[in-house]
Amino acid sequence: MISKESTALYKKRARELVAQMTLTEKISQMMNKAPEIKRLGIKSYNWWNEALHGVARAGIATVFPQAIALAATFDTELVYRIGDVVSTEGRAKYNESQRVGDYNIYKGLTFWSPNINIFRDPRWGRGHETYGEDPFLTSKMGVSYIKGLQGNDTRHLKAAACIKHFIAHSGPEGIRHGFNATVSKKDFYETYLPAFAACIKEANVEAVMGAYNRVNGEICCASQKLIYELLRNKLGFDGHFVSDCGAIHDIFSAHRAAADLSEAAAMAVKAGCDLNCGSVYTNLLLAIEKGIIDEKAIDECVERLITTRIKLGILGNDTTVFDKIPYHVNDCKEHAELSLLAAKKCITLLKNDGLLPLNKKKIKTIAVIGPNANSEAVLKGNYCGEASRYYTVLDGLYEYLGDEVRIIYAPGCSLFKDRLEPCGEPYDGEPEAISAAYYADLVILCVGLDPTIEGEAGDAFNADVSGDKPDLELPGVQNHLISVIGSMKKPTVVISFSGSAVNLSNAADNSNALIQAWYPGAQGGKALAGMLFGDFSPAGRLPVTFYKSADDLPDFCDYSMEGRTYRYFTGEVLYPFGYGLSYTSFDYGTPSIDKSQIRAGDSVVCSIDVANTGSYDSDEVVQLYLRDLVTSVRSPIHQLKGFKRVLIKRGETRTVEFTISPDDMMLVLDDGSNIIEKGRFRVYIGGCQPDSNTKYVEFDVI
Repeated sequence: MISKESTALYKKRARELVAQMTLTEKISQMMNKAPEIKRLGIKSYNWWNEALHGVARAGIATVFPQAIALAATFDTELVYRIGDVVSTEGRAKYNESQRVGDYNIYKGLTFWSPNINIFRDPRWGRGHETYGEDPFLTSKMGVSYIKGLQGNDTRHLKAAACIKHFIAHSGPEGIRHGFNATVSKKDFYETYLPAFAACIKEANVEAVMGAYNRVNGEICCASQKLIYELLRNKLGFDGHFVSDCGAIHDIFSAHRAAADLSEAAAMAVKAGCDLNCGSVYTNLLLAIEKGIIDEKAIDECVERLITTRIKLGILGNDTTVFDKIPYHVNDCKEHAELSLLAAKKCITLLKNDGLLPLNKKKIKTIAVIGPNANSEAVLKGNYCGEASRYYTVLDGLYEYLGDEVRIIYAPGCSLFKDRLEPCGEPYDGEPEAISAAYYADLVILCVGLDPTIEGEAGDAFNADVSGDKPDLELPGVQNHLISVIGSMKKPTVVISFSGSAVNLSNAADNSNALIQAWYPGAQGGKALAGMLFGDFSPAGRLPVTFYKSADDLPDFCDYSMEGRTYRYFTGEVLYPFGYGLSYTSFDYGTPSIDKSQIRAGDSVVCSIDVANTGSYDSDEVVQLYLRDLVTSVRSPIHQLKGFKRVLIKRGETRTVEFTISPDDMMLVLDDGSNIIEKGRFRVYIGGCQPDSNTKYVEFDVI
């Protein structure tokens, strides 16, 4: 983290530099494509760059598992390491780009990542960009990734992270540009804000991106209440604020809150939106002429932007310890190995009747079937780079098995169309898949979604729902294939690829084992092959609830948390948040606490013994949930307040310790304020969400 002394010096330098600019020059620096000001030693710079799970859209780079998959690891140390590698590759690319004079988009050091919106509804197409549905998990993952990206140098940022999209933004995609999210104060402060607050206070994130939508009538990129009062004054944010791309234009064209673009630009700048992704800020000259904004407001924005560039050491003759990171570290072997490790850690086993792990000595022929069996798209996710090598499931199995086991491959069906060939008949791929299964000892059936059918508006093909999902079902042609193959009663493993919860009931009914593989990165197929044959025990956990049907959920446009996520959903689910199986078994002791009574403001230390009683060394994700037993207002059923992923060898017992802080005990009231109520709290510690068999301990706040 940059020292306070260095930050103060950089702000002073920025003020001095901005004071030398003309008004036109200042405005030119407030859009993502900022031109050169040669006389001041300011090079051309494009602020727009992406690094959601690897350096994106800038050529070859290490492609790590998608953000939702990283959340499934429940491993903050791993996420930190990935952030560090991503910024290393970002610096390597930046240094080379500077050498060859490439100042274009996606070549800078200001990464518009991570996405820390809460995945409140599984229909949202962009949910796989997030760390899931829980504010606590999202906070921990976001803080870790930002710290990795920004580095720990006291003089300069390694890269500048940006948390998005501020705030209460999670679909529907089709109406995001003019939508008004109606959010109660309780939900706002209890669910939507905590991750932003944590990333500002704990990781000192350098940038915040505003959302397209309004929140309770406040336009997110033009609200003094949201940006100045909340973000800067209350949360202490000290970096720069950037609009989502096109969001300033939306103030005029979608929200209808401005008479013209000059008024829209003035509204955003006066609210504290420093950088316009777009070109609407060219209208600030007209706004000055009309007297609806003064130059001082522009100065403040440009000073913050220049300060960020000085922190990065990319102005004038500044030098940093990162300038010598060589180009060849990009996409190197060590980084691929980390991507492979992440892919292994994100794999989530949902069902296993004993078929897994497989023994290749007992298998002569495997049928690999399904539209995602040989798909690179399901490895990538969205906002991704290009890997120099991809391992699909088919690739991974070929490499793992060599000539020892015969593999018969058959796509079986399209991802969503009812036929494989344009001139074919419906279900034209199924006969080949049936034959492959008939002659095999075992079937590995790869189904699910990919980023072309769940994603951002304009990116995904499904224009009718703008990237969102209309429901939670697998495409009908895939469910048909699952049923047909399942009816053959062959030993079957189903691998589901998706970035969100889908209804896997049919897959579970027609398989011996069911795996949620997410979008696991370039090394995904290699990781899955190793997991299938027992090279390691899976330990991924669900960062979202898998519901049975979208009919169980409130309306997509309803931003109330009532009836949403594990914290407030009271119905029966398919697979709960925090769920995941292992190849071994764990025995949990009874949790203990260091004190049974505390005063408000004190912490509680909890510990538990966890024994590996099975036959595999394995990671275990130990989870702590807290429940307020005497709350005076609506509160979560229980909520995650601690997790640790620990390796426990077979026959070993480890003691895992947690500290419950005063913040963890805070109750958010209906007016948005928070208190620690006197009364009793229950602490559950286990390998999943609490159920009737989970052991617990209680303490009182007196």
